[in-house]
Amino acid sequence: MPIAVRPIEDDDRAQWEALARAYKAFCRTVLPDSAYERTWRRLRVRDGIHGLGAHADGKLVGITHYLFHTGIWSTRACYLEDLFVEPERRGQGVARALIEAVAASAREHGATRLYWLTHESNTTARALYDKVASASGFIEYEYPMAGSTPPG
Repeated sequence: MPIAVRPIEDDDRAQWEALARAYKAFCRTVLPDSAYERTWRRLRVRDGIHGLGAHADGKLVGITHYLFHTGIWSTRACYLEDLFVEPERRGQGVARALIEAVAASAREHGATRLYWLTHESNTTARALYDKVASASGFIEYEYPMAGSTPPG
């Protein structure tokens, strides 16, 4: 199955939302409809966030969202925030193709670092991540901010 990765386009809207909702459900995150609409608009106007879609057999089968930021010790880093592949397409190279496309974009934009997070229980994804990257060993903490869900 050939996989074509390209920036998300207007025609991808319905399939993108289905995948985005499936991703958030996988993460056990409930968002209002307005969050999907807002994120879609931001992706389309490219206000600092980027979206790529993996296409196979004429269908969007995977998505990734990423952004660039400065850092204290590097001038440009790339954070891969979301990565989701349809369950029936996993193990077919879709996620790897999306990661490699983000890496290519990171190189094009002069990033010296590409990184992402995953849950420790996400063994399927971690099996791939262990092949294409190195685990940093860091543990993430989230401080509760106004409007966020409290920890625990």
